[in-house]
Amino acid sequence: MRYREALNAALREELQRDETVLLMGEDIGVFNGAFKVTNGLLEEFGEKRVRDTPISENTIVGMGVGAAMTGLRPVVELMTINFSLLATDQIINHAAAIHYMFGGQVRVPLVVRMPQGAGHQLGPTHSHSWEALFVHVPGLLVAVPTTAADAKGLLKAAIRDDNPVIFIEHEYLYGQKGEVPDDEDHIVNFGEAAIRREGDDVTIVGISRQAITAAKAADVLSQEHEVEAEVIDPRTLRPLDLDTILESVRKTNRCVIVEEGWPHGGVGANLAALIQEQAFDDLDAPVGRVTGADLPMPYSKPLEQIAYPHEPQVVEAVLSTFRDL
Repeated sequence: MRYREALNAALREELQRDETVLLMGEDIGVFNGAFKVTNGLLEEFGEKRVRDTPISENTIVGMGVGAAMTGLRPVVELMTINFSLLATDQIINHAAAIHYMFGGQVRVPLVVRMPQGAGHQLGPTHSHSWEALFVHVPGLLVAVPTTAADAKGLLKAAIRDDNPVIFIEHEYLYGQKGEVPDDEDHIVNFGEAAIRREGDDVTIVGISRQAITAAKAADVLSQEHEVEAEVIDPRTLRPLDLDTILESVRKTNRCVIVEEGWPHGGVGANLAALIQEQAFDDLDAPVGRVTGADLPMPYSKPLEQIAYPHEPQVVEAVLSTFRDL
Protein backbone atom coordinates (compact mmCIF):
# COMPACT_ATOMS: atom_id res chain seq x y z
CA MET A 1 0.00 0.00 0.00
CA ARG A 2 1.24 3.49 -0.76
CA TYR A 3 1.77 5.92 2.12
CA ARG A 4 -1.11 8.14 0.91
CA GLU A 5 -3.38 5.09 0.66
CA ALA A 6 -2.51 4.07 4.21
CA LEU A 7 -3.46 7.53 5.45
CA ASN A 8 -6.68 7.34 3.46
CA ALA A 9 -7.48 3.95 5.01
CA ALA A 10 -6.91 5.35 8.50
CA LEU A 11 -9.24 8.28 7.86
CA ARG A 12 -11.93 6.05 6.34
CA GLU A 13 -11.79 3.54 9.21
CA GLU A 14 -11.97 6.23 11.88
CA LEU A 15 -14.84 8.02 10.12
CA GLN A 16 -16.69 4.68 10.05
CA ARG A 17 -15.83 3.85 13.66
CA ASP A 18 -16.66 7.17 15.32
CA GLU A 19 -19.38 9.52 14.12
CA THR A 20 -17.75 12.46 15.94
CA VAL A 21 -14.77 12.36 13.53
CA LEU A 22 -14.89 14.90 10.69
CA LEU A 23 -12.41 16.24 8.15
CA MET A 24 -11.80 19.87 7.21
CA GLY A 25 -9.38 21.49 4.79
CA GLU A 26 -8.78 23.18 1.45
CA ASP A 27 -9.76 21.03 -1.54
CA ILE A 28 -10.07 17.85 0.53
CA GLY A 29 -13.54 17.06 -0.78
CA VAL A 30 -14.33 17.63 -4.44
CA PHE A 31 -10.64 17.69 -5.42
CA ASN A 32 -9.78 14.69 -3.15
CA GLY A 33 -6.93 16.59 -1.49
CA ALA A 34 -3.82 18.26 -2.89
CA PHE A 35 -1.94 14.95 -2.45
CA LYS A 36 -5.04 12.73 -2.92
CA VAL A 37 -5.01 11.51 0.66
CA THR A 38 -8.76 12.12 1.05
CA ASN A 39 -9.66 10.43 -2.24
CA GLY A 40 -13.25 9.15 -2.25
CA LEU A 41 -14.14 10.23 1.29
CA LEU A 42 -16.57 13.02 0.30
CA GLU A 43 -18.63 10.59 -1.78
CA GLU A 44 -18.72 8.08 1.05
CA PHE A 45 -19.36 10.32 4.05
CA GLY A 46 -20.92 13.49 2.63
CA GLU A 47 -20.35 17.21 3.03
CA LYS A 48 -21.14 17.36 6.75
CA ARG A 49 -18.15 15.16 7.61
CA VAL A 50 -15.75 15.99 4.76
CA ARG A 51 -15.72 19.77 4.52
CA ASP A 52 -14.01 21.92 1.92
CA THR A 53 -12.98 25.19 3.53
CA PRO A 54 -11.96 28.69 2.42
CA ILE A 55 -8.27 29.52 2.02
CA SER A 56 -7.70 30.72 5.58
CA GLU A 57 -5.48 28.51 7.73
CA ASN A 58 -6.06 30.45 10.94
CA THR A 59 -9.83 30.11 10.47
CA ILE A 60 -9.66 26.41 9.54
CA VAL A 61 -7.66 25.49 12.63
CA GLY A 62 -9.75 27.80 14.81
CA MET A 63 -12.87 25.98 13.63
CA GLY A 64 -11.13 22.73 14.50
CA VAL A 65 -10.29 23.93 18.00
CA GLY A 66 -13.86 25.00 18.65
CA ALA A 67 -15.28 21.78 17.25
CA ALA A 68 -12.91 19.71 19.39
CA MET A 69 -13.85 21.64 22.53
CA THR A 70 -17.53 20.85 21.97
CA GLY A 71 -17.20 17.10 21.56
CA LEU A 72 -16.13 16.41 17.97
CA ARG A 73 -12.83 14.93 16.73
CA PRO A 74 -11.81 17.11 13.79
CA VAL A 75 -8.94 16.25 11.46
CA VAL A 76 -7.74 19.44 9.81
CA GLU A 77 -5.58 19.27 6.68
CA LEU A 78 -3.28 22.14 5.73
CA MET A 79 -1.76 22.03 2.24
CA THR A 80 1.79 22.48 3.52
CA ILE A 81 3.44 22.96 6.88
CA ASN A 82 4.65 26.40 5.80
CA PHE A 83 1.02 27.53 5.74
CA SER A 84 0.64 26.47 9.38
CA LEU A 85 2.56 29.61 10.29
CA LEU A 86 -0.67 31.48 9.51
CA ALA A 87 -2.40 29.32 12.14
CA THR A 88 0.22 29.39 14.90
CA ASP A 89 -2.00 31.56 17.09
CA GLN A 90 -4.73 28.91 17.07
CA ILE A 91 -2.27 26.01 17.40
CA ILE A 92 0.05 27.40 20.07
CA ASN A 93 -2.07 29.90 22.02
CA HIS A 94 -5.29 27.89 21.94
CA ALA A 95 -5.14 24.21 20.96
CA ALA A 96 -2.02 23.53 23.03
CA ALA A 97 -3.05 25.61 26.06
CA ILE A 98 -6.81 25.25 26.51
CA HIS A 99 -6.71 22.01 28.54
CA TYR A 100 -4.28 23.70 30.95
CA MET A 101 -6.06 27.06 31.05
CA PHE A 102 -9.41 25.41 31.82
CA GLY A 103 -7.92 23.36 34.64
CA GLY A 104 -8.44 20.09 32.79
CA GLN A 105 -12.18 20.60 32.30
CA VAL A 106 -11.91 20.88 28.50
CA ARG A 107 -9.92 18.79 26.04
CA VAL A 108 -8.97 19.50 22.43
CA PRO A 109 -8.90 16.19 20.49
CA LEU A 110 -7.73 17.87 17.28
CA VAL A 111 -5.41 16.50 14.58
CA VAL A 112 -3.66 18.92 12.23
CA ARG A 113 -2.28 17.02 9.22
CA MET A 114 0.26 18.67 6.93
CA PRO A 115 3.03 17.74 4.49
CA GLN A 116 6.53 19.15 4.55
CA GLY A 117 9.95 18.62 3.02
CA ALA A 118 12.07 19.26 -0.03
CA GLY A 119 12.51 17.52 -3.35
CA HIS A 120 9.56 18.73 -5.41
CA GLN A 121 10.83 22.16 -6.53
CA LEU A 122 8.14 24.03 -4.64
CA GLY A 123 10.41 26.77 -3.36
CA PRO A 124 10.90 28.20 0.12
CA THR A 125 7.21 28.75 0.98
CA HIS A 126 6.24 25.08 0.47
CA SER A 127 9.29 22.98 1.28
CA HIS A 128 10.61 23.58 4.76
CA SER A 129 10.68 21.18 7.72
CA TRP A 130 9.13 22.69 10.82
CA GLU A 131 9.10 19.84 13.35
CA ALA A 132 11.21 21.86 15.78
CA LEU A 133 8.65 24.68 15.99
CA PHE A 134 5.91 22.38 17.26
CA VAL A 135 8.16 20.14 19.38
CA HIS A 136 8.99 23.31 21.32
CA VAL A 137 5.36 23.71 22.49
CA PRO A 138 4.07 21.94 25.62
CA GLY A 139 0.58 20.59 25.15
CA LEU A 140 1.09 19.37 21.60
CA LEU A 141 1.87 15.85 20.43
CA VAL A 142 4.04 15.61 17.30
CA ALA A 143 4.17 12.63 14.93
CA VAL A 144 6.53 12.17 11.96
CA PRO A 145 5.69 8.76 10.40
CA THR A 146 8.11 7.31 7.85
CA THR A 147 6.50 4.07 6.66
CA ALA A 148 3.02 3.39 5.30
CA ALA A 149 2.25 1.13 8.28
CA ASP A 150 3.28 3.83 10.73
CA ALA A 151 1.35 6.47 8.81
CA LYS A 152 -1.84 4.46 9.26
CA GLY A 153 -1.19 3.34 12.82
CA LEU A 154 -0.08 6.72 14.11
CA LEU A 155 -2.92 8.61 12.40
CA LYS A 156 -5.49 6.29 13.95
CA ALA A 157 -3.83 6.76 17.34
CA ALA A 158 -3.79 10.54 16.83
CA ILE A 159 -7.50 10.69 16.00
CA ARG A 160 -8.37 8.67 19.10
CA ASP A 161 -6.15 10.76 21.40
CA ASP A 162 -7.69 13.49 23.54
CA ASN A 163 -4.74 15.84 22.99
CA PRO A 164 -4.03 18.10 20.00
CA VAL A 165 -1.71 16.33 17.56
CA ILE A 166 0.55 17.85 14.92
CA PHE A 167 0.77 15.13 12.27
CA ILE A 168 3.60 15.79 9.82
CA GLU A 169 3.83 13.87 6.55
CA HIS A 170 6.74 14.16 4.12
CA GLU A 171 5.75 14.96 0.52
CA TYR A 172 8.35 12.50 -0.81
CA LEU A 173 6.77 9.64 1.13
CA TYR A 174 3.23 9.85 -0.28
CA GLY A 175 4.04 7.60 -3.22
CA GLN A 176 6.26 5.15 -1.31
CA LYS A 177 4.93 1.61 -0.84
CA GLY A 178 5.10 -0.59 2.22
CA GLU A 179 3.30 -3.45 3.91
CA VAL A 180 0.40 -2.35 6.11
CA PRO A 181 -1.39 -4.68 8.55
CA ASP A 182 -4.88 -5.57 7.36
CA ASP A 183 -6.37 -4.70 10.71
CA GLU A 184 -8.80 -1.91 11.51
CA ASP A 185 -7.37 -1.80 15.04
CA HIS A 186 -3.77 -1.40 13.85
CA ILE A 187 -2.49 1.31 16.18
CA VAL A 188 1.07 2.58 16.63
CA ASN A 189 1.50 4.03 20.10
CA PHE A 190 2.98 7.47 20.51
CA GLY A 191 6.34 7.50 22.29
CA GLU A 192 7.62 4.19 20.87
CA ALA A 193 10.60 4.45 18.52
CA ALA A 194 11.33 1.83 15.85
CA ILE A 195 14.75 0.23 15.41
CA ARG A 196 14.94 0.02 11.61
CA ARG A 197 18.34 -1.68 11.56
CA GLU A 198 20.45 -3.20 14.32
CA GLY A 199 24.17 -2.55 14.70
CA ASP A 200 26.94 -2.27 17.28
CA ASP A 201 29.24 0.48 15.98
CA VAL A 202 27.19 3.68 15.77
CA THR A 203 23.62 4.89 16.34
CA ILE A 204 21.97 6.89 13.57
CA VAL A 205 18.71 8.66 14.45
CA GLY A 206 16.73 9.67 11.35
CA ILE A 207 13.79 12.10 11.49
CA SER A 208 10.88 11.64 9.04
CA ARG A 209 12.18 10.85 5.52
CA GLN A 210 15.73 10.97 6.86
CA ALA A 211 15.11 7.66 8.62
CA ILE A 212 15.10 6.15 5.12
CA THR A 213 18.22 8.09 4.15
CA ALA A 214 19.87 6.88 7.35
CA ALA A 215 19.03 3.24 6.55
CA LYS A 216 20.52 3.57 3.05
CA ALA A 217 23.63 5.19 4.50
CA ALA A 218 23.89 2.32 7.00
CA ASP A 219 23.99 -0.16 4.12
CA VAL A 220 26.82 1.80 2.49
CA LEU A 221 28.73 1.91 5.77
CA SER A 222 28.39 -1.85 6.17
CA GLN A 223 29.36 -2.73 2.60
CA GLU A 224 32.17 -0.24 2.06
CA HIS A 225 33.55 0.56 5.53
CA GLU A 226 32.68 -2.46 7.72
CA VAL A 227 30.78 -0.19 10.11
CA GLU A 228 27.52 -1.61 11.42
CA ALA A 229 25.07 1.17 12.22
CA GLU A 230 21.92 0.91 14.30
CA VAL A 231 19.18 3.05 12.76
CA ILE A 232 16.43 4.45 14.95
CA ASP A 233 13.25 6.11 13.70
CA PRO A 234 11.64 8.02 16.61
CA ARG A 235 8.24 8.08 14.84
CA THR A 236 6.98 10.64 17.36
CA LEU A 237 8.93 13.61 18.70
CA ARG A 238 6.47 14.48 21.47
CA PRO A 239 6.40 12.21 23.33
CA LEU A 240 9.95 11.13 22.50
CA ASP A 241 11.18 7.60 23.16
CA LEU A 242 14.51 8.78 24.51
CA ASP A 243 15.07 5.51 26.37
CA THR A 244 15.44 3.50 23.14
CA ILE A 245 17.89 6.05 21.75
CA LEU A 246 19.97 6.13 24.95
CA GLU A 247 20.04 2.34 25.16
CA SER A 248 21.40 2.20 21.63
CA VAL A 249 24.01 4.90 22.29
CA ARG A 250 25.21 3.07 25.40
CA LYS A 251 25.74 0.03 23.19
CA THR A 252 27.41 1.74 20.21
CA ASN A 253 29.13 4.68 21.98
CA ARG A 254 28.57 6.94 18.96
CA CYS A 255 25.59 8.83 17.59
CA VAL A 256 24.69 10.81 14.47
CA ILE A 257 21.33 12.57 14.08
CA VAL A 258 19.92 13.22 10.60
CA GLU A 259 17.16 15.73 9.92
CA GLU A 260 15.95 17.86 7.03
CA GLY A 261 15.30 20.96 9.13
CA TRP A 262 17.67 23.85 9.71
CA PRO A 263 20.68 23.38 12.03
CA HIS A 264 20.00 26.15 14.58
CA GLY A 265 17.50 25.21 17.27
CA GLY A 266 16.44 22.08 15.42
CA VAL A 267 15.26 18.66 16.51
CA GLY A 268 18.80 17.34 16.13
CA ALA A 269 20.21 20.04 18.39
CA ASN A 270 17.67 19.11 21.06
CA LEU A 271 18.42 15.39 20.73
CA ALA A 272 22.17 15.97 20.83
CA ALA A 273 21.79 17.93 24.07
CA LEU A 274 19.64 15.22 25.65
CA ILE A 275 22.09 12.48 24.65
CA GLN A 276 25.17 14.27 25.94
CA GLU A 277 23.35 15.15 29.19
CA GLN A 278 22.20 11.61 29.88
CA ALA A 279 24.81 9.41 28.16
CA PHE A 280 27.96 11.55 28.25
CA ASP A 281 30.14 8.87 29.84
CA ASP A 282 29.10 6.38 27.16
CA LEU A 283 30.13 8.55 24.21
CA ASP A 284 33.47 7.94 22.50
CA ALA A 285 32.99 10.93 20.18
CA PRO A 286 30.86 14.07 20.01
CA VAL A 287 27.29 13.59 18.80
CA GLY A 288 27.24 14.29 15.07
CA ARG A 289 24.47 16.15 13.26
CA VAL A 290 23.46 16.21 9.60
CA THR A 291 20.89 18.87 8.74
CA GLY A 292 19.36 20.81 5.90
CA ALA A 293 21.29 23.82 4.62
CA ASP A 294 20.96 27.02 6.65
CA LEU A 295 19.05 28.92 3.96
CA PRO A 296 15.60 29.24 2.37
CA MET A 297 14.89 26.22 0.19
CA PRO A 298 16.02 26.92 -3.41
CA TYR A 299 13.65 26.44 -6.32
CA SER A 300 16.45 25.34 -8.68
CA LYS A 301 16.52 21.54 -8.76
CA PRO A 302 20.35 21.18 -8.52
CA LEU A 303 20.47 23.65 -5.63
CA GLU A 304 17.51 22.04 -3.90
CA GLN A 305 19.18 18.63 -4.09
CA ILE A 306 22.22 19.86 -2.17
CA ALA A 307 20.11 21.76 0.37
CA TYR A 308 18.93 18.65 2.21
CA PRO A 309 20.79 15.51 3.40
CA HIS A 310 21.58 12.49 1.26
CA GLU A 311 23.47 9.28 2.04
CA PRO A 312 27.03 10.60 1.39
CA GLN A 313 26.68 13.31 4.05
CA VAL A 314 25.44 10.75 6.57
CA VAL A 315 28.27 8.34 5.77
CA GLU A 316 30.85 11.11 6.18
CA ALA A 317 29.33 12.24 9.48
CA VAL A 318 29.47 8.68 10.82
CA LEU A 319 33.07 8.16 9.73
CA SER A 320 34.06 11.44 11.37
CA THR A 321 32.96 10.08 14.76
CA PHE A 322 35.72 7.48 14.44
CA ARG A 323 38.35 10.03 13.34
CA ASP A 324 37.65 12.14 16.43
CA LEU A 325 39.29 9.55 18.67
